[in-house]
Amino acid sequence: MVSLLTQKLTDPQFLMAMLVGLAVFATLMTLLMPLFSGNELKSRMKTVALERDAIRTRERTRLSAEGDRRRGLRHMQKPGIRDFVERLDLKRALADEKTVAALRNAGFRGQNPLNVFLFMRFILPFVGLTLTAFYIFGFGLLVEQPLFMRVIVCIFGGYAGFYAPNLYVSNRASKRKQSIQLAWPDALDLMLICVESGMSTEAAFRKVAEEIGVQSVELAEEFVLTNAELSFLPERRQAYENLANRTGVESVKSVTQALIQAERYGTPVAQALRTLSQESRDMRLMEAEKKAAALPPKLTVPMIVFFLPVLFMVILGPAFIQISAQGGIFGQ
Repeated sequence: MVSLLTQKLTDPQFLMAMLVGLAVFATLMTLLMPLFSGNELKSRMKTVALERDAIRTRERTRLSAEGDRRRGLRHMQKPGIRDFVERLDLKRALADEKTVAALRNAGFRGQNPLNVFLFMRFILPFVGLTLTAFYIFGFGLLVEQPLFMRVIVCIFGGYAGFYAPNLYVSNRASKRKQSIQLAWPDALDLMLICVESGMSTEAAFRKVAEEIGVQSVELAEEFVLTNAELSFLPERRQAYENLANRTGVESVKSVTQALIQAERYGTPVAQALRTLSQESRDMRLMEAEKKAAALPPKLTVPMIVFFLPVLFMVILGPAFIQISAQGGIFGQ
């Protein structure tokens, strides 16, 4: 059985068939997934509404607990990932403020995503080590290499499993940040219109969240959360700072600083929003120009390797065919 599996896995034709099958499956999934996917905006807005209710409940509990000196300690043992993380005390070993901030920037808020992240960081190294060892020693790969080298490869598989959750969170955070950056200038324009029309800051955030959700669900979610925090947090400045910390975008931090100064000193917000909106558009245009300027050097190697040989074949192919037919260079 092991020899048959080893023969199949080392057969080039079998590997090529597997790669072709995976490519066909990925193509079908890419074409069919949009047909079965639901409305992401509605689901995200529902999640935000639930979090807003949680903020309301937490603030009411805090206000009611200020006059109550009793300490109600309830220990609820819940089975699952949370119980596993608490028993091994993984928060102290694998989590810090940077971990929580990275999860928040990726859109994962609350205690449950942190528990899942810590659970995966603890489990995946063993999974990666086991799979690598089974693939190397079970199927007889790298037989010509010494034992020490094969053990090093197995350890490398464990390290890859340990850092895989970090790579996933970093990838999600970068995609979320890019989505917010692209929609931020338009959101500032909408907010400027709302403020100049006489709306309050809370109403402006709510209205912009409804309109910008078509372009960026992540930014609409952040605006709804900021609106909820403006309504229930004791200090409005804290809500603005939370918005800047959750997004991690420099232009968002500039706008939050302008809003904080407007709340403190009573300065007009409309002029600051207009200036910051123009700066955001200029920055987005500069990023597009930078990518366009870097495109020709990146296309040089693909053009030389793929385009020029085909072009030469198309141009010189008929001439070589005619010479061969007349018994020239390729003639006997």
